[in-house]
Amino acid sequence: MKITSAFKSALLILMAGAAVVVSAADKKLKIGFAQTGAESAWRTANSESMKSEAASRGIDLKFSDGQGKQENQIRAIRSFVTQHVDAIVLAPLVETGWDPVLREAKRAGIPVIITDRSIQTSDESLYACFIGSDFISEGRMAADWLAAKVSGKGRIVELQGTPGSAPANDRRKAFGEAIAKYPDLKIIDSQSGDFRRTGGKEVMEAFIKKHGKNIDILYAHNDDMALGAVQAIEEAGLKPGKDIIIVSIDAVREGVQAVVDGKINCTVECNPLFGPKVYDTITRVLAGEKVERKSFNKDELFDSTNAAAVIASRKY
Repeated sequence: MKITSAFKSALLILMAGAAVVVSAADKKLKIGFAQTGAESAWRTANSESMKSEAASRGIDLKFSDGQGKQENQIRAIRSFVTQHVDAIVLAPLVETGWDPVLREAKRAGIPVIITDRSIQTSDESLYACFIGSDFISEGRMAADWLAAKVSGKGRIVELQGTPGSAPANDRRKAFGEAIAKYPDLKIIDSQSGDFRRTGGKEVMEAFIKKHGKNIDILYAHNDDMALGAVQAIEEAGLKPGKDIIIVSIDAVREGVQAVVDGKINCTVECNPLFGPKVYDTITRVLAGEKVERKSFNKDELFDSTNAAAVIASRKY
């Protein structure tokens, strides 16, 4: 059978079309993730969830550690835009200052998912949605538990998270508003430990030096700072959990273990395992589906009544 040039051309077109279909089907999603840093056990678990879930789904994840600097995260987002990623995930270090770089991503047609911490923006269309934890609820849960524990009386020192960050802002505000109805429950000092264990230890040492035995309670914005404070309290010859009541947030495994050991009295969960939910959401956004504008992970509270029962099953 003689193959005409027209038949050859048609065959080549069909083959090219089939190659395009196969290529589209086999194309890996390329996603950029601008992480804040590695300042805590919570953050490490959060990064691992994003990385391991990407690997299991065959996603090409471009991971950037911001090392606690907003300018590094902004630089990473610009790099993701240059690399023509399919979507960008941002865990913002602070709430403000994101609009210019998010506009660049929008102009490039790249959807942005905000995770963990919220942002303040003049244009809500600059990101597709927010997936995180309810920091206001966490601060309120910690305050309500504490008020019941100490019968609405006590002098509190507060270890704040990174200044300007959503969890530090919201956890401080919610806690303060909740204890305001108890006139004998007062914050006598408040300083930032930057969500770091070393920061928690250093600031707690300063609190003890300044206030001595006038400290009844420590409220820490995360477990890493609380665990650092535990070291400072013990080195001062005091018993954490007894001489000073400690309430914290995050419920990382080491924090829950400290509750079991009686060194921390209560920790409110902030679930860091965002991977599955984030990638499911990105898939829907890229398919043109409507997604929830804001969604929160479910958080629990752990104290002496339930910590021992859950410690073995903690994934982070």
